[in-house]
Amino acid sequence: MKLDLCIAGATGGVGKCLVRAVLASDAFRLTGAVARRGAGQDIGTLIGGAPSGVIATDDLAAALDKKPHALIDYTHPRSIKQHIALAFARGVPVVIGTTGLADADFEHIDAEARRAGVGAATGNFAITAALLQHLAKIAARHVPHWEVIDYAKAEKPDVPSGTARELAEELGRVRAPVIHLKNDQLIGPIEARGATYGGARVHSVRLPGNPNIVQVIFGLKGERLTLTHEGYQDQSIYVEGSLLAARRIQTVKGLVRGLDTLMFGA
Repeated sequence: MKLDLCIAGATGGVGKCLVRAVLASDAFRLTGAVARRGAGQDIGTLIGGAPSGVIATDDLAAALDKKPHALIDYTHPRSIKQHIALAFARGVPVVIGTTGLADADFEHIDAEARRAGVGAATGNFAITAALLQHLAKIAARHVPHWEVIDYAKAEKPDVPSGTARELAEELGRVRAPVIHLKNDQLIGPIEARGATYGGARVHSVRLPGNPNIVQVIFGLKGERLTLTHEGYQDQSIYVEGSLLAARRIQTVKGLVRGLDTLMFGA
């Protein structure tokens, strides 16, 4: 059976890639394309392809009234909560590709999803990023010392990135990392040691020329393990994981954090 999808942020970098993939797929069908610009135009021609028969709209509620099997959202942190509420009110599961949410937001989303009786998924939907998170959680069981570094372009406003924050929080659930020197033992500005998420130090580097990189470094006496995910300018890397998540959350109630959880289990 084809899965009917509504894509919010359909003319954005990831959204365009998702629209193209869904239109070319035998497993999915596009029933809604939501975008702030280009409303009233065919989404296929709007993104530079052939006519698709699906008209872009800026009215998410109307698109969700068609009762797609899932909403995939790659929009903005300021709008994602409202979008989720509109979807849950109609019993539509949500794949949350939008970043910038925190632990408290995810707890609220999980509660609302359970109340609505639907599934939701969040995280970095690149397959190799999911593998990083999965392998890092294995490493955290055996190595008690670790820190996270994320690199991105100078213009990226969220610090740390959603991927880095999610990674730190998920690793913190495996075990709280051991930190030798507490804040009151430091000499110099505490900020030099980064922010704290999941009990760990997280550092953000923002410079022109940076690709999106998330790195977790594990250390033991005399040895170190570094796991790195590098995401370059190809927005299509999020397509396969987003579509996999849309399929998997059909049988889920509540929020699943991390594509790795959908792929490998808790």
